[in-house]
Amino acid sequence: MTITHNSIVRVRYGETDQMGVVYHGNYAQYFEIGRTEWLRSLGITYKYMEKTGIILPVISLNCNFKKSAYYDDELTITTILKRSPGVKIEFDYEIKNQHQELVCTGNTILAFLNGETMRPMRCPEFILEKLKVS
Repeated sequence: MTITHNSIVRVRYGETDQMGVVYHGNYAQYFEIGRTEWLRSLGITYKYMEKTGIILPVISLNCNFKKSAYYDDELTITTILKRSPGVKIEFDYEIKNQHQELVCTGNTILAFLNGETMRPMRCPEFILEKLKVS
């Protein structure tokens, strides 16, 4: 199962260091943008999930830097669902600049938790249903 979504962001000045290069810590935020927009493309929002008592913390994050991104670059974040979710959901990412040059690759794993008990839970059925029709 591969469901892919592309999101576009422009590098803001505050995301860079003195040399105009994107600070490495900002890539986790770019991954989050990709992930939340991937969900939104299925008609699901974090706001809705939290409202229904589901939280989705990141339990693993990996990033491999290939090339620097700079202030005002337009970045395309490709978010790819790795496999059908169970208690966890895993995404791969590719970020390319406006010249289609690979800037970085990454991976995150998130766990579905019951917001009241903070205990792991299976992926909600409404998400699995959306994945079947995509």
